[in-house]
Amino acid sequence: MQDEGLPSLGRRQLMAAGLGMTMSSPLLAAMDSPKPLSILILGGTGFIGPHQVRYAIERGHKLTLFNRGHRPKEWPARVEEVTGDRDTNDYEVLKGRKWDVCIDNPTSIPAWVRGAAAVLKGNVGQYIFVSTLSVYSDDAKPGQDVDGPRHVYKGADAMSETTATLRKDMSLYGPLKALSEDEVMKQFPGIATIVRPGLIVGPGDETDRYTYWPVRLARGGKVLAPPLADPVKYVDARDLGEWMIRLAETRTFGSFNAIGPETELTTGAMLNGINKAVGGKAQLVPATAKWLEDNKVEAWGDLPVWVPGEGDTAGFHRRLVARSFAAGLRFRPVEETARDTLAWWNTLDEKRRAKLRSGLTMEREAELLAKLG
Repeated sequence: MQDEGLPSLGRRQLMAAGLGMTMSSPLLAAMDSPKPLSILILGGTGFIGPHQVRYAIERGHKLTLFNRGHRPKEWPARVEEVTGDRDTNDYEVLKGRKWDVCIDNPTSIPAWVRGAAAVLKGNVGQYIFVSTLSVYSDDAKPGQDVDGPRHVYKGADAMSETTATLRKDMSLYGPLKALSEDEVMKQFPGIATIVRPGLIVGPGDETDRYTYWPVRLARGGKVLAPPLADPVKYVDARDLGEWMIRLAETRTFGSFNAIGPETELTTGAMLNGINKAVGGKAQLVPATAKWLEDNKVEAWGDLPVWVPGEGDTAGFHRRLVARSFAAGLRFRPVEETARDTLAWWNTLDEKRRAKLRSGLTMEREAELLAKLG
């Protein structure tokens, strides 16, 4: 895939930042005193969209949100909300209009990119596309950067794929996201930014793929844990959303792995940080990856965030992120994300909190702890 490289605001300054030097003054100036932009957000009401909107408002930008209008409007009058349906290629309300930046949050199929481009090509100064680390085909090799091998689509016609077919076969997710990236680069050459998040966490996450840990550790007692020395990386939805607005402000182009922190974070450090943030009442009981596999405890699902730091997933949490941090990505403290996630969880109704959507049940965990001894 073509990669536009480092931002136009100063390649040498950002290369220096990537080597651990002080961030360049042009980048800092752009972050502190942004020029007001007109920003079109495709989506904007999901997990990361509201964080983008709030931060952009704080920064003085003018916003237009384009979506199907299925969620209640919650923004001030200065946020324009227009309605259309990308599944039916309905972009009528966007025709003939111009924006400085378009942020494409929800696209998972290349036809959506092509449909948007038919209206927006030549009418936006930058196209920021939310992709995923799932585009990568090799999770075994540590230390890969954005040029690592990606999945190859093997179907007959990618443009005929729909969101409905994707929901039926999630094995298509990575390959179709990779093709969507290619379509972005084809339709918006020279002005494309590809952002590849890993696990997105924090307040508002409806999957509970991270929330399991603050909730479980807050309950206290013995807690089954994966190997504590294995690495983990993730991104707080607030850090991701805010960073994407800054990428727009600095006209930063190219491809980026949107995970952190910049240095390695172990599973033990993450869990101990979460435990500290939510009361410090839990006692971690780690098991080996082999023991967990032998006892049919699934990484990522039963013990969220974690995957084994060896074998086929040795590189999953070890992808390089220096260029992202050089371009302004920030990673708030582990404790802050945990504390805020638990606070959000406690605002939900009792029915929602009755059963986590990820992680071990209390009964299953108790059985495993008894077996582990």
